[in-house]
Amino acid sequence: MKTTLIASAMAAAVSFAATGAAFAGPAAVPGFDHEKCYGVAKAGKNDCAAGSHSCAGQSNKSFDKTAYVYLPKGECEKLAGGSLTAAK
Repeated sequence: MKTTLIASAMAAAVSFAATGAAFAGPAAVPGFDHEKCYGVAKAGKNDCAAGSHSCAGQSNKSFDKTAYVYLPKGECEKLAGGSLTAAK
């Protein structure tokens, strides 16, 4: 059950990242209770970021600690490398 929930959360995050990448800005804020999770997005699959860019889908490095994806509240810190704050 837990694995299914995490897989579903990651699928939702990738879906939002892909949708947001079509626009020149951050991904739309999801309609579910969410949090920004830094350090877990694959290259080009981020919802937004601080630092070198600010648009969805523009991260050129996987697991960038300044790029985030939206995840359901409470899921981020369950993932290896997941953080609720961006690295400086």
